[in-house]
Amino acid sequence: MKTLLILASALILSTGIATAHDYTVGNLEIMHPMAFETPKMAKAGAGFLTITNTGDTDDVLLEVRADFPKVEVHTTEESDGVARMMHVDNLPIPAGETVELAPGGYHVMFMGLEAPFEDGQKIPATLIFENAGEVEVTFNVEVRPEDGESMDHSNH
Repeated sequence: MKTLLILASALILSTGIATAHDYTVGNLEIMHPMAFETPKMAKAGAGFLTITNTGDTDDVLLEVRADFPKVEVHTTEESDGVARMMHVDNLPIPAGETVELAPGGYHVMFMGLEAPFEDGQKIPATLIFENAGEVEVTFNVEVRPEDGESMDHSNH
């Protein structure tokens, strides 16, 4: 039985099914930082992740740093059928809650791209929190889902 478990684990790891890349610092759990591949001429790309604060003290995402001319946290607001991205100075991470940065909502904007994001690319970044401090993460670039496909990361 033990040999079977070892073989099954090796198979899962070799097929890429187990591709989780989550980070924990203090009471913060940072899950699956990722970005979608971009068109060849894109000058900006968006990053997504989920942050859970398991503690009893609020925290705040103050800044994201990466090797691009400009990196900001944005939100998407819709008015009269037009979606606009708006810069947010900081993103509260309330105690006991989960904040999702996902398409159509909060997201990280990497601006001033000199080359497109390509599937499989790794984007190192630093998340700066008011209480948790600096957290080094990697945004994995993934294929953009077809219209109608979900962005379910339960297998990642």
